[in-house]
Amino acid sequence: MQEAEHFLSAQNKLGEGAVWCPAEQALYWVDIHRHSFQRLHTVNKACEVFEVDEPIGVLALRAAGGLIMATAHGFATWDFATCQFTYLVHPEADQPHKRFNDGAVDCKGRFWAGTMSETVTERAEGVLYRFDPDGSLHVMDTGIWLPNGLGWSPDTTLMYATDSLAKTIYVYDFDAVSGEIANRRPFIATPDELGVPDGLTIDDEGFLWSARWNGWKITRYDPAGKVEREIRVPVSHPTSCAFGGPNRDELFITTAWTALSAQERQNQPQAGDLFHIQTTITGPARPSFLG
Repeated sequence: MQEAEHFLSAQNKLGEGAVWCPAEQALYWVDIHRHSFQRLHTVNKACEVFEVDEPIGVLALRAAGGLIMATAHGFATWDFATCQFTYLVHPEADQPHKRFNDGAVDCKGRFWAGTMSETVTERAEGVLYRFDPDGSLHVMDTGIWLPNGLGWSPDTTLMYATDSLAKTIYVYDFDAVSGEIANRRPFIATPDELGVPDGLTIDDEGFLWSARWNGWKITRYDPAGKVEREIRVPVSHPTSCAFGGPNRDELFITTAWTALSAQERQNQPQAGDLFHIQTTITGPARPSFLG
């Protein structure tokens, strides 16, 4: 088993949603519980922290500049010149017990993000939304316990979506032109494995890399769902991973300490930090939101 190396002392309470920006040679990610996001220029490890006063579930690059985010107050854009949000639409303003979690932008520049309940519930309340560049919002799936890592196959015919509480990564048939999904079925289900699937990324070979929350590892699955390799992380709660670097062959891994006891945190002083591994595999550049 390969071992990820320590890269940056971020000490995120709940680091999530790593996204690589090729133009800036920088990595972006959020700290949901500390209401902030970070931008790291990996060459010199210059890291900026942006405090935003509300939870951000996920962010993505925006072609017009700045970022698109799914926040506690719905979908919003972020302007670096003013360091302010422009709020667009909040589909669940009447459900304060829920928040956005993970998401991603598809090959046509549409932003997908899912919501989850932050309270104990007896039914799966999560909803997967698609926010289009024209400002229209679409409910794409319901009945999700904890929507998490999302991605597409290199040929854009398949979409993968994680439900962490179900310990399952689903796969859908995906129509890139219309943005429609169909025929949801399990890609991998790991009810007996240590940890649960969290954030994910997909490489240029169509293999899926899944962070295993409370599993101490990143698992790479082949397109048939078979484990191809595992990357050990020296903290228990890796949360997301993304390819970056000049050749997009470096895997960056975010982590969290929010679920640790005081003793566990003492035993894992690097929990919440950023980790890294050099690979011989490349990942595609993430699309930008076109709105």
